[in-house]
Amino acid sequence: MSREFPIGLTPPDWLVRNLQPQQAPLNWPAIARAAIAMSLPFTIGLAVGQPAYGALASMGALSGVIGDTADAYRMRILNIAIPQLFGAIGVTLGSAVYGHGWYAVAALTGIALVSGMISTIGAVASVSGLLLLLNSVIGAGLPLPGAWWLAPALMSGGGLLVLLLALLAWPLRSGIPERSAVANTYRTVADLLATCGDDPTAAYDAARRAVTQSLNQSYDLVLARRARAHGRSPELTRLLAQLNAITPVVEAAPAVHQSGQSLPPEIREAVRHLAHAVETGYTGPIGLDLPAPTGETTRAIDHALRHAAEVVTAPDVDPRGIDDRLGRPAALRIRTARAARNVLLSSGSWRYGLRLAVCIGLAQVLVSSLPVARSYWVALTITFVMKPDFGSVFSRALLRALGTVAGLVIAAAVLSAVPRGWWDVLVLLVLAPLIPALTPRGYGYQTMAITPVILLLSDVLNHQGTALLLPRLVDSLIGCGIALVAGYLLWPESWHTRVGDRLAEAVADTAGYVELAFGTAEGPVVGAEVDLAARARMRRRLYRDLSVIRTEFQRALTEPPPTGRLAAGWLPLVVAVERIVDATTAARVRVKHGAPPPSPAEVTQVALQLRELSEGVRESEVLVEVRTDLTGPAESVLEPLRQEVAAARAIASPH
Repeated sequence: MSREFPIGLTPPDWLVRNLQPQQAPLNWPAIARAAIAMSLPFTIGLAVGQPAYGALASMGALSGVIGDTADAYRMRILNIAIPQLFGAIGVTLGSAVYGHGWYAVAALTGIALVSGMISTIGAVASVSGLLLLLNSVIGAGLPLPGAWWLAPALMSGGGLLVLLLALLAWPLRSGIPERSAVANTYRTVADLLATCGDDPTAAYDAARRAVTQSLNQSYDLVLARRARAHGRSPELTRLLAQLNAITPVVEAAPAVHQSGQSLPPEIREAVRHLAHAVETGYTGPIGLDLPAPTGETTRAIDHALRHAAEVVTAPDVDPRGIDDRLGRPAALRIRTARAARNVLLSSGSWRYGLRLAVCIGLAQVLVSSLPVARSYWVALTITFVMKPDFGSVFSRALLRALGTVAGLVIAAAVLSAVPRGWWDVLVLLVLAPLIPALTPRGYGYQTMAITPVILLLSDVLNHQGTALLLPRLVDSLIGCGIALVAGYLLWPESWHTRVGDRLAEAVADTAGYVELAFGTAEGPVVGAEVDLAARARMRRRLYRDLSVIRTEFQRALTEPPPTGRLAAGWLPLVVAVERIVDATTAARVRVKHGAPPPSPAEVTQVALQLRELSEGVRESEVLVEVRTDLTGPAESVLEPLRQEVAAARAIASPH
């Protein structure tokens, strides 16, 4: 008979969250590319009698495998090719200071500062900064074979091999990833409509977040591709029009959910029918079997779906009538100048760059002063752990240590039982696919998959066999310790500093959205025409910001008390703000389809309450007492919104 563990043996919630694997489908094409790209260079190196050259190229392929995450082909070029350029620069700089003692310490510390600062620009820049520092550490810590240019060429060649394999199907599947992303957005909207009116609202909230993520991905793919397309591509114009056409359906969903009545199944099936038409590029006649609308909300859904059907099946779309609801990306030159200016003037980029530089500097001073075998692994560990955009530093340090231990067990079996030579090719064919297969499960699982591969390739260069295992463990633990102390504990940046200000800004922006929904940006003027595109952009930006904030809070939950406990206390407020945005959109939809508009005084009162809530969140790290003074006509379209604002302010009060 089973019995419960004593309370003292129950693992804490933050530890359970760290160790729990994430659910994700297997990316079989990426798995196949990893097997080929990492084993082929090594095979060629063995065949020509230069296994060390093959190992270097396979190391470069490893970085390409880690960056092989994009669906769209043009995004794959950015995600893989640009970081490879920075990686080549890094290994060149590192090799130049190899064996130069304190010059190497100073050089790597400076590179760490630059790497940390450019990592704050965005996802591609983050990976580029990672490879810049990572390859600098490898070049400064390992005696690389051949001329100074050979190692950068081999490592970049391995990464570009991954890119080549990822682009093989581009001529046959050009545009398919973007079209599939838009179709998937339609399907997530169908799932959202299926949950409208259900009680409890947890299913609706989860479906709404899925729609937000899908819209973000689709707009990013389409707009990013348009930014590099010459003129307006007809295909991309259609996709953008189809994304814009589903937005009114998304906006009507909160009104339907507020009504408490489920939609007929014909409506969500109609959306799925449109999704199939988007995915296949169908432009013929399409029949929608929609029930007759019975009220404001069902009229909104009916009108939005019929408009979406017209757009989806239109053979030609006039590009002059299409707005970029999120704003079309600026030219590359303008975005580059803007990013450079932000990096140089942002306190956040300097702060992160200094944190990373301090950690790398301490590591290099330590390994230069003490006899630490394979000392470059200390800095490598810090480089991977100190990536705040990849997750909590505390969480990554913990998972890095656990993943390294598990990976060393696999590496011990490989290095002790498998003869070096051609058998290594078979081992790479087995181990390399585990990297893309386990990476989505979590950082600890990724570390477990990468560790034996790195040790196998390192053994080709060093020929130390199982003697590599203990130094790798010790160096990894030292690196985790430095990252935790110098990169985490000594920087008193609480979760409120990282997230609380952003949440306060989102609440203030929500107040502006309320005013924009029922008037102008200068103030609520009922009945005035407002810029529909501006309102759509503001709504999308709000949901995108709240999605990022929610992710940051969930990362904070993986940290031990008091950080995790504080984050758990504030997370319900993020949900409350999402519902306020929903309630605002629902009220606007009802007004558009016949409900009496609210008075200017009602709008002003709600906006004032939200701004007071924003100031309270900004000024406090704990829950504080707030005043709730919301009154108005019970029959007003703003009554549900007032209830959501009151609920949010109640969450911000101590219990």
